[in-house]
Amino acid sequence: MPKNKDAVSRYRWIDERLRNKRLPKPTLEHLIGFVSEKMGKDISTRAIQQDIYDMRNDQELAYFAPILYDRKTGTYRYEEESYSINNNPIDEADLQGLEIAIGILEQFRSLPVVAQFEDAILKIAASLKMNRDALQNQGLIRFARATQYKGAEFIPEIVDAIKGLEVIRIAYQSFNRDEPKEHWVEPYHLREYQHRFYLIGKSQQAKGGSVLTFALDRIVKLWPTNQHFDAQNFDDATYFQHSLGITVPGGDPEEVRLSFTPQQGKYIKSQPIHPSQEIVKDTEESCEVKLQLVVNPELRMLLLSYGANLKVLAPQSLVKDLADEAKRMAALYK
Repeated sequence: MPKNKDAVSRYRWIDERLRNKRLPKPTLEHLIGFVSEKMGKDISTRAIQQDIYDMRNDQELAYFAPILYDRKTGTYRYEEESYSINNNPIDEADLQGLEIAIGILEQFRSLPVVAQFEDAILKIAASLKMNRDALQNQGLIRFARATQYKGAEFIPEIVDAIKGLEVIRIAYQSFNRDEPKEHWVEPYHLREYQHRFYLIGKSQQAKGGSVLTFALDRIVKLWPTNQHFDAQNFDDATYFQHSLGITVPGGDPEEVRLSFTPQQGKYIKSQPIHPSQEIVKDTEESCEVKLQLVVNPELRMLLLSYGANLKVLAPQSLVKDLADEAKRMAALYK
């Protein structure tokens, strides 16, 4: 795979120059000059030579570009005139990413900001389907059914209410209630987490005017109220700063210390749990990190998912919670 974004850009410019039939076939010097001009900086001879080699041979790039070198003229060209690296079918990882993105955009098609790009979205979706079908027909991949975002039909109304500072009335069916409960909500923010959307706002029924989180898939019905509220100085980045996931319990963040096995530590270092993560110790025996977080259900669930690859060191309340949960889990298998 390309080592950096510059490499990807150089491949594209080399490809464009080789496909340009209006200009003479380029020499190495012409390619260097063309790419340097497009990139806005000097590109070395060695970089372009390596790029050509990678475009021809790199297994992970999978371009296998038929670039020919004519020794007599010292020029480069594509053996197949119609070839372009842009013609290559996208791979599984690309398809999966596009599948998620298109799924989200299609749910938002009624929003004005998305509606103006509807034609482009439909074209990408059609192209995605063709690429997916082609790979499936070759037996290379199998896709699960595209994720459906239950409750996404409420998003346009909620967005309008947030922008217009309008109180909304919702019937909310939480998992621990037999009947829906009505809330009059001052909506502040919409957030997606693990294929669910959530509304962050203040319920006028809540004691103390605390900010609550409502899962859109648990909203049974939504009505406008034609009532408005004063603008709130709500900053979602600050609100979720010390929280993992969507739940923000009261209280100050705590220092969470975790000790991972060396193998698991490699993944934790490459993809941190939270922006506050710091490496405390990294040895052949363990990888220890610390984070500044409020302890919430999402954090507990994540830590439990590491199983025996993780030992929680602090805070003591979290150590006890996970130890008790591990005992209950072990008891199920006796």
